[in-house]
Amino acid sequence: MSLATELTTSLGRSVSNTLKGSAGNLVEWYDVYVYSTFAAYFESQFFDTRDKNSTIYVWAIFAVTFVMRPIGSWFFGRFADRYGRRAALTFSVSLMAACSFVVAIIPTRAVFGAGAVAVLLLARLVQGFATGGEYGTSATYMSEAAVPGRRGFLSSFQYVTLVGGQVVAQLVLLIMLLTMSPDAISAWGWRVAFGIGGVAALVVLWIRRTMDETLHTETIAAVRSGEGEAARTHGSLVELFGRWWREALLVFLITAGGTLAFYVYSVNAPAQIQKAFAGSSPVAAGWINLGSLAILMVLQPIGGWLSDIVGRKSLLVFFGVGGALYTWFLVTQLPKQTSAGAAFGILVVGFVILTGYTSINAVVKAQSFPMHIRALGLGIAYAVANSLFGGTAPLLYQAAAARNSVPAFIVYATVVILVSLVVYVFFLRNTGANWLDDPDEMQRRADSRRRKVRAPGAV
Repeated sequence: MSLATELTTSLGRSVSNTLKGSAGNLVEWYDVYVYSTFAAYFESQFFDTRDKNSTIYVWAIFAVTFVMRPIGSWFFGRFADRYGRRAALTFSVSLMAACSFVVAIIPTRAVFGAGAVAVLLLARLVQGFATGGEYGTSATYMSEAAVPGRRGFLSSFQYVTLVGGQVVAQLVLLIMLLTMSPDAISAWGWRVAFGIGGVAALVVLWIRRTMDETLHTETIAAVRSGEGEAARTHGSLVELFGRWWREALLVFLITAGGTLAFYVYSVNAPAQIQKAFAGSSPVAAGWINLGSLAILMVLQPIGGWLSDIVGRKSLLVFFGVGGALYTWFLVTQLPKQTSAGAAFGILVVGFVILTGYTSINAVVKAQSFPMHIRALGLGIAYAVANSLFGGTAPLLYQAAAARNSVPAFIVYATVVILVSLVVYVFFLRNTGANWLDDPDEMQRRADSRRRKVRAPGAV
């Protein structure tokens, strides 16, 4: 039995690769979200808190790192489609580890002046570059490594670990709140949090070296030889936008509403809870965020398993309808809560709705592209949508709140979710051939479409 055959028929092999891929995903996303979790504590180390815009500056750095994600998705997607998924994933986690250590030892504004902000921004930009490559490549790898019939369940672990990164970041903060004063966290505790990410990334670097490769060894050899179609088309932007632009546009529109909702619900909402309970009980805020995010993490395999039964489209439509109806309530009511139970309940309901997107988005996007362009196409389409709509969401909310324009932000978020809902309803199917499970049939259809376009008199 060939390695490629064993990867698609052996459940044990599939689970092993899923766990190894998930471990790296967990650490990389911890490194991403430790910033948003501890932003309120290290803000004073880089910006003058007497400046009313200091919070906006902190979130601006969070947002601007998303500019690098499309660049990272191009670089790592091309690398993964030409030289293998495993090599690309190993490289990306190495960059994340280095940057986490840099942030952990940056001198403060009092010592280094504006240079402190410059180094923080540079480190976060490099992390944005690495994260851009991580999402597309890990979504590709985990979808390919999953056995048919269980792709929804197994690929959902990408978001188990993505959310898990947030859970671990919240857990680290909660432990610090229980054992340290807020002033100590602000002075040096946040450095420990970033250092933990760096150390964990080194461990994952070793683990990822033992993953199976899902890209065929013959393909990698052909690319390295520089001859033949593989060297010309694999991981090529010309190939992507020349032949597969429809698929890229579809994935972009699938992502737009989902990624915006993800950052509104799972990044901005916990920050709202931190602020709402900052004066009365910051520990209670920690428990609320930790518990609700843990539930979101557990919901992912449930959603993935359900999609293997009822279809991916059904879950995406559930998210689209729920997100369009619930976002206004979540954003307007959460900051008003003084009861921990009520805040927890509002957040959990939002997470149930969000699971309709998060649990299956990786496999939905991966099955939209053929293998030779999958990591690049998935990565770029996701990263552009993520940069435009996801990473900017916390910043736009903060800016809207500062100007008493939160209703305008909610309308914007709802409209973007509705656009994606239209795509889910009219352009996706619950059943039928796809590039992961039926590559030969999909190639036949693609060839037939090209012949019709090239036929004399074709419009």
